[in-house]
Amino acid sequence: MTKIGLISDTHGFLDESVFTHFKDCDEIWHAGDIGSLEIIEKLEVFKPTRFVFGNIDEKEIQWKVPENQNFTIEGFEVWMTHIGGSPPNYNPAVKKQLKIKTPDIFVCGHSHILKAMRDPKQNNMIFLNPGAAGKQGWHKMKTLLRFTLDSGKMSNLEVVELGLRGK
Repeated sequence: MTKIGLISDTHGFLDESVFTHFKDCDEIWHAGDIGSLEIIEKLEVFKPTRFVFGNIDEKEIQWKVPENQNFTIEGFEVWMTHIGGSPPNYNPAVKKQLKIKTPDIFVCGHSHILKAMRDPKQNNMIFLNPGAAGKQGWHKMKTLLRFTLDSGKMSNLEVVELGLRGK
């Protein structure tokens, strides 16, 4: 059993309450637009963390973390990228890859729109976008996701609200 904390679009701001909300997590996944090396360092010291870079991330971050993460965990094939689109309107590059190989879980950020759903047109793939946890952007509420993966089963999916964007 592995407890996951999912975050995206911090844009250089890491709310200190993230450490409380993710204290029981085994891993953190950051779906891009990290915004600073300091955030990478803080999260890596705290918990094992998987990152992808986003469109606002400068070269120093792009050199440190990949654009895509493809990995297996608890019986799930996972693909994490930053700009993924949303069911059924995936970005063209993602749509092309989904036709070749559909993961069990697809994680992205970028839109600042929280969404967790199954996509019946993609072999019932689990789509996860945690919204945005930073202060920049047009979202109203800063959000995260937490969930548990255990031998091919996802459970305990929770939305965590960190407060209003500007605060």
